[in-house]
Formats: sequence, structure tokens, C-alpha cells
Amino acid sequence: MSKMQLNPATVGEAIAVFRERKGVTQEVLSGLSDIGRTHLSAIERGERKPTLETLYRISRALDVKMSDIVIAIEELIGDGD
Repeated sequence: MSKMQLNPATVGEAIAVFRERKGVTQEVLSGLSDIGRTHLSAIERGERKPTLETLYRISRALDVKMSDIVIAIEELIGDGD
């Protein structure tokens, strides 16, 4: 059985897309989601993987369902990740 891993850059890209659609900066989103700006920046750059709790906070702050972010990640994977 091969060990499948989710590319953290894909997760970060999906979050960044939702943030940009909302028209907020990383600083604003970090405040709304109670996540440090440097932590959020590292997630968007693919340097850190968000926990489910962090992904939930981000989704709530962006007024989207967490499942919408997961779907966007799956779509990015389908495009060649």
C-alpha cells in the first residue's frame, strides 16, 4: 500500500483563493479566525498543514463551509497535483 500525502501547498493555495475572493488580507483573516498571521502565511505558502480546527476557524472567518475548501483542494489535486 502506497503512502498518500496531501501536498500542503495545495491546501494553502485553496485557502488563499477563498481569502482573495473575500477581499481580505492575511492580517484581517488571521484576526477573524484567531490564528497568528505568520501561521496563516505559512499555511498559504505550503510550509505548514492546518489542523481540522484551524481549517474550521478559517472557513468560519471566510463565511464558507469547510467542505467547500476541501472540495476546492480536491479540484486542485485533480488538476495535476
